[in-house]
Amino acid sequence: MRALISRRAKSRAAEGKCDPAPSRLKYRIQRWMLTPGIRMGLRVGLPICVTLAAAGGYLASEARREKLVELYVEARTAFETRPEFMVNVMAIDGAGESVAMDIREVTALDLPSSSFDLDLAAIRELIVGLDPVKTAAVRIRPGGILQVDVVEREPAIVWRSRDGLALLDETGAFVAELGQRSLHPELPLIAGRGADEHAPEALRLFAAARPLGTRLRGLVRVGERRWDVVLDRNQRIELPVERPVAALERVIAEAEARDLLERDVAVVDLRLPNRLTVRMNADAVTDWWRIRQLNESAY
Repeated sequence: MRALISRRAKSRAAEGKCDPAPSRLKYRIQRWMLTPGIRMGLRVGLPICVTLAAAGGYLASEARREKLVELYVEARTAFETRPEFMVNVMAIDGAGESVAMDIREVTALDLPSSSFDLDLAAIRELIVGLDPVKTAAVRIRPGGILQVDVVEREPAIVWRSRDGLALLDETGAFVAELGQRSLHPELPLIAGRGADEHAPEALRLFAAARPLGTRLRGLVRVGERRWDVVLDRNQRIELPVERPVAALERVIAEAEARDLLERDVAVVDLRLPNRLTVRMNADAVTDWWRIRQLNESAY
């Protein structure tokens, strides 16, 4: 009996030495290593940390940093200055010779140059900033050509001011200075302070005054509020502040019906829209008084 118990105890001891189950600590470590966060950290986070540590150690040297910057600059320059990225010439379409010269002067481009060094939006802003330029489009064409398409402002009216003569477009925007009126005799003439700010209204008045033909000399802005229509023979039509086009059409209709402007009239006053006032010239007034005195003496 004792021998049997001894054999069993020995077999149990042998079984305890060969037990493959881990200890409690090893079991907990294995379970911890199997969690998703730890596995991700070991697979991704640890290599990243090692890489950053190595890069930080390498870049800690100022000489190494400067060398890397030089290599980057050289590689970028070599790429940007490749022939297919170089702009060699500027082509300007839609602009006159003088405007094209102004565009080249204001942009001041040093060609050939890399397309990466050209700010097309800034170049366009410089071109549109020129007075004669209405709109502009800037693009790079194949073959290394900087293409500039320009639409110039068309002179529509001549403005006489204290500074001299100037050409304006239909919106009143400045186009260019005008040395002599004879250079653009076909364009209508306006004068007076602030007349340029009301150029669209002036053009509508000129359109309404077409029946006056060659008698029309121009428009004068009075007090920065209203217009005077200037005719030959020192005649004027004083227009109101409100609805001046309608008032001018009314005067023209009266003139065609009663030959109003063919008489010795100096001023046709419509500053009060509901009342038309006529002022005779000095000679007509003198003749009228003389005739009146003769009539009175006859009686």
